[in-house]
Amino acid sequence: MSIQILRDLRGLRVVVIHAPDPEGVDLVGHLRRIGCQVEAIWPIPDSADGADVVVLATDHESKSAIQRLIKSFGAAAPTMIAVVGYEDPSILQIVLEAGAHAVIERPVRPFGLLTQLTVARSLWLERQAAARQTQKVERKLAGLQNIQRAKSILMAAQGLSEDEAHQTIRRKAMSKRVPVEEMALAIINANDLLNSTTKPS
Repeated sequence: MSIQILRDLRGLRVVVIHAPDPEGVDLVGHLRRIGCQVEAIWPIPDSADGADVVVLATDHESKSAIQRLIKSFGAAAPTMIAVVGYEDPSILQIVLEAGAHAVIERPVRPFGLLTQLTVARSLWLERQAAARQTQKVERKLAGLQNIQRAKSILMAAQGLSEDEAHQTIRRKAMSKRVPVEEMALAIINANDLLNSTTKPS
C-alpha cells in the first residue's frame, strides 16, 4: 500500500493556502518537484473544492477563516497538512480543529516534505477505510434490527412463531428478488401505514 501511495502522489491535486511570500513560493515549488498538481491560493478561501490535499498556513489571525474553510468540507474533508511557525496551545487547537493529518514546521525545507505528505495521505486513506467499514457495520445492524421488528409484526399479526416469521420474510424476499433487509423494511412501512390509516381521527 505504501508504494501505491507514493505512486499516487504524482496525480494528487494539492491546494496550498499560504501567503505568496518566498516561503510560500518555495513550498509550491517543492510540491511540484515531488510531482503533485499544485494550486496556490491566498487569502484563505471559503472552500477548496476538488482538492485531494490542502496545505494550510496556520496562525492566530486566520483562525476564523480557517474555521469557515474546514466547515465547508463537511464529511468529505481532504487530506489536511498544517504549516505552523511556532507551538502554543491556541495554535495546536487550530491544528486539531482543522483535522490535520500532518504538520510542517517553518521554515519549510524540502527534506521531510515527501515524508509528511506520504504519512498524511496514508492516515487519510486509513480513516476513509475505517469510516466505510463503520458505515457498513451500521447498515448491517440497522438491517438486523429491521428484520427483528418485521418478525415481531408478523408474529403479532399472524400468530406465527419467530422462526415461521423469519421464513415468511425470506420467502417474500426471494419471490420479489430483493434482500431480506429490504423486505423487512417494506413490512415495517406497510404496518406503519396501516396503523396510521386505522387510527381514529
